[in-house]
Amino acid sequence: MDMKEFKIRCSAIGQIMANSRSKTEVLSKTTQSYVQDWMKEQIYGGQKFTGNKYTEKGLEMEDDSIDYFSEELDLGFLAKNTVKYQNEFMTGTPDLIHNGVIIDMKNSWDHWTFPLFEDKIPTKDYYWQLQGYMALTTLKKAKLVYTLMETPTDLLNQWTDVPYEYDNLDAKYRIKVFEVERNDDDIQKIYDRVEECREYIKTLNTKVNEEQNSLCG
Repeated sequence: MDMKEFKIRCSAIGQIMANSRSKTEVLSKTTQSYVQDWMKEQIYGGQKFTGNKYTEKGLEMEDDSIDYFSEELDLGFLAKNTVKYQNEFMTGTPDLIHNGVIIDMKNSWDHWTFPLFEDKIPTKDYYWQLQGYMALTTLKKAKLVYTLMETPTDLLNQWTDVPYEYDNLDAKYRIKVFEVERNDDDIQKIYDRVEECREYIKTLNTKVNEEQNSLCG
């Protein structure tokens, strides 16, 4: 079968950027697993479900968090971006683009996961995601914005989740902004890794074809 050329989604760049611990393998086990799942999506159709209650809250509260962020920082109306960008190596849809700056919104599940005291982005995956967005849009600055919104009751587990209230808190306890500058060296690392993933896909295709030939032989 003809398989489309591999391009990485910006939200998944972090899954392919871990360096291999093996001296004999170019790609890490995490990267190999991601590429294998991508190939299965192309062969069998559908997309592997990776959601959970945390991602569900992010989706359900996205518009509210954007409105809250824009209101508190007096940014005026912020329209969610709907344009899907792509180049030879990646695809992505930034949440917001405001005054030449990429803005990506993250909803913390509760205050225990809210990065109130962090000086750096808590997870490298989000750094790579923003570098991808800046590569696609040619912009040079990005912001990662965490908001702390009250969790919809339909997402709460009555036995394990506490319905915390945050609406009465000052914005300084509910909004955390991390600024990220474009890094062309890191963007090139993404492009190089995508090429390595494509070579791995060729290897996997060859493996499947050889196994099929041995069965028919």
